[in-house]
Amino acid sequence: MARKINLILLGAPGAGKGTQAEIISEKYSIPAISTGAIIRAAIASGSEMGKKVKEYTDRGDLVPDEVVIEIIKERLSKEDCKGGFILDGFPRTVPQAEALERLGVEITDVISIEVSDEDIMDRMSGRRVCRACGATFHVKYKPSPNGETCRCGEPLTRRADDDPEVVASRLNVYHDQTEPLKKFYDERGKLKIVIGQEKLEDTTRLTAEALEG
Repeated sequence: MARKINLILLGAPGAGKGTQAEIISEKYSIPAISTGAIIRAAIASGSEMGKKVKEYTDRGDLVPDEVVIEIIKERLSKEDCKGGFILDGFPRTVPQAEALERLGVEITDVISIEVSDEDIMDRMSGRRVCRACGATFHVKYKPSPNGETCRCGEPLTRRADDDPEVVASRLNVYHDQTEPLKKFYDERGKLKIVIGQEKLEDTTRLTAEALEG
């Protein structure tokens, strides 16, 4: 019988955690839980909570712990998480990791995907999104058919948090507040490091080896 996987994916914004989370989710039939997606949905809803969250994300700041922890607690209680799950974007700080432990959530694996700040800046500043259908492109790695509009015909835009100045701010926040999680989970014997590769399939292979090794 295959072992249960309760996985945390670490890595700077733009390191490719979301892509690997989707691949692992499909392979093991477990949900990939992205706090970023949940937060963006709250912002898109225009609710008071969404407006408050938007103020933080537009500045490149972290959303307060109590808000994120409530979101995660509710999500992990759902039936589809009983057989395992992937956390992408949570915990972001050591206090959040400690809060997760206090909730009694068992984490079996922690994988950190390592990509240089220079490569992150290149990846994120070139990312473009379609607000109509949600498709994502990259001016260098995955351009749209004509470079300016989506396949659906709508114009492509850069997300506010992909602006180079905001990306630099987010990287500083990551190194200051999130990177200490590597030591936290290494001390618990959970951490494995994957060096992000230029080709997606190479990073995917290394991530699979880390998870299965």
